[in-house]
Amino acid sequence: MITTLLEGNKRFVAETFDKEKEFFATLAKDQRPTVLWIGCSDSRVPVNTITQTKAGEIFVHRNVGNIVATNDWNLSAVLEFSINHLKIPDIVVCGHYGCGGINALNEESPEDKYIPVWLINAYKAQERVDDKLNSLHIDITPEKRMQLIVEENVRLQLEHLQEYPFIRKAMQERKVSINGWVYDMNTGEIKVLQRNTIACRGREL
Repeated sequence: MITTLLEGNKRFVAETFDKEKEFFATLAKDQRPTVLWIGCSDSRVPVNTITQTKAGEIFVHRNVGNIVATNDWNLSAVLEFSINHLKIPDIVVCGHYGCGGINALNEESPEDKYIPVWLINAYKAQERVDDKLNSLHIDITPEKRMQLIVEENVRLQLEHLQEYPFIRKAMQERKVSINGWVYDMNTGEIKVLQRNTIACRGREL
């Protein structure tokens, strides 16, 4: 596979880079992305492919379960750079159905040390869905339940996003909007769940 990657790079240079040298020369000098994408690391959800965007258009941060953890210094630096320096006006948190990270909420593996700790940031999504299903006495398939948890996890991560003071400030000043999406691998379509909701102490502003 490593050889395949290097061969692919050679094709990229010959078939794309050399033909668009002016574009890539401009891109090498500066980047002006208009969207910060917080998505899952899943190899089946390639951002530029599913959105049909070019290099330089989307600033990307990916992790298991498209999680926004306020104690994640990596993500914190990405957010700070996006808002304070790149002045990005839109943030997208995008989950996807069939997410292995979300499925792992129901699984236990004694060999895993880091995954369970990381997924603590998503457990509340599962609890919310199960509590609602129980209160309404609704019986659904395991697959549908997981889809609902995937969606609720996106909403939960949008809440986590707003725990950053500079994100809330930028939203209140109308400098940035936040969006919650879910990608369906079976249809190739993106479902819009939420846009620009500011949660505060259990209420919406």
